[in-house]
Amino acid sequence: MWRSIASNFLTIAIVLIAGVAGIIAWGKNQYSGPGPLADAICLKVPNGATFRSVAADLADRQAVSSAYILKVGAEYEGKTAKLKAGSFLVPEHASMAEIVDAVTRGGQSTCGTEVNYRIGVNGSDLILRELDPATTNYVEVVKFDPAQGAAPEEYTRATGDADVRYRVTLAEGVTSWQVVDALTRADFLSGEAGDVPPEGMLSPDSYEVTKGEPRAELLADMQARQEATLAELWATRAEGLPYATPEEALTMASIVEKETGIADERPLVASVFINRLEQGMKLQTDPTVIYGITKGQGILGRGLRQSELRGRTPYNTYVIEGLPPTPIANPGRDSIAAALNPATSDYLFFVAKSLVPSDGHVFAATLAEHNDNVAKFRALEQQGGAGN
Repeated sequence: MWRSIASNFLTIAIVLIAGVAGIIAWGKNQYSGPGPLADAICLKVPNGATFRSVAADLADRQAVSSAYILKVGAEYEGKTAKLKAGSFLVPEHASMAEIVDAVTRGGQSTCGTEVNYRIGVNGSDLILRELDPATTNYVEVVKFDPAQGAAPEEYTRATGDADVRYRVTLAEGVTSWQVVDALTRADFLSGEAGDVPPEGMLSPDSYEVTKGEPRAELLADMQARQEATLAELWATRAEGLPYATPEEALTMASIVEKETGIADERPLVASVFINRLEQGMKLQTDPTVIYGITKGQGILGRGLRQSELRGRTPYNTYVIEGLPPTPIANPGRDSIAAALNPATSDYLFFVAKSLVPSDGHVFAATLAEHNDNVAKFRALEQQGGAGN
């Protein structure tokens, strides 16, 4: 009899163990397998939230099959104490494990509201936008220029949330003065900007910043990126270039940047100016003359006068020999690369193809050919009104 009892007990124990193992395996599969979420959502985790409240929110929104399993899985992985506040994109059919990783990994929020302060050559604007989880595209809420007055109510209200992300984007060709001037109006930054950095030494790029970040630290980051880019590209430069220093190459890059916004043209434009330097010709480029007038503090807003083209300034390349003393703007990586690895050509001249800047330029090796190209462009100007 005792053998029978022991055998039955052992059988029951085995069944129970198998059942528990099956439940555990099922739970693991629920935790790591694809979730039930049909469409992506933006999950907001407020300050002070717990995994219990987050799990309940996810279950209510049908993003997980079980709030309990998500909480137990997070506890098993030792992540319940690592919950981060913020807004997080939860893709369709995301597993519980993927969701837990997203809300405990840290770093910038991946969903919700973003402020992008774009500093451009002809002005700046501040854009408040929201991520659409379904398309993962940003939808513009409001756009305004901080230089033109107070911020709209939508902006003030939205930026009261702690999980708003901030970004500063520099356009290629902005001057250092323009950058510093614009940053003084960024209400999400702190502290003084300090002295205007050397012209050309700020990297046109997109910078994620935190609310309250010091302006001086952001400018230092911009300068460090440009220094790294210049050093990297200088090390792989073509042989025989007419530059004594990386700074001279940066000056050339800034001229290329201001002459064309078309990436494919930059190596050709660089070749024109390098050919001119090598043949002892003056560069004769309007953007340097304009910089000598404005000192990079805004745009000229009109055409150049003949007296300005004849006037002797350190930046008037119709008068001086060689390069101007400094860059005339902050060039992007492509323009620096073009200055250090230009195209091989015999071109000495170029002029716009049409009144549309995106149409680019037509290049010429001889003055006679160039004059023909200029005559064609002047005819277009007369037909279409004001030129470039």
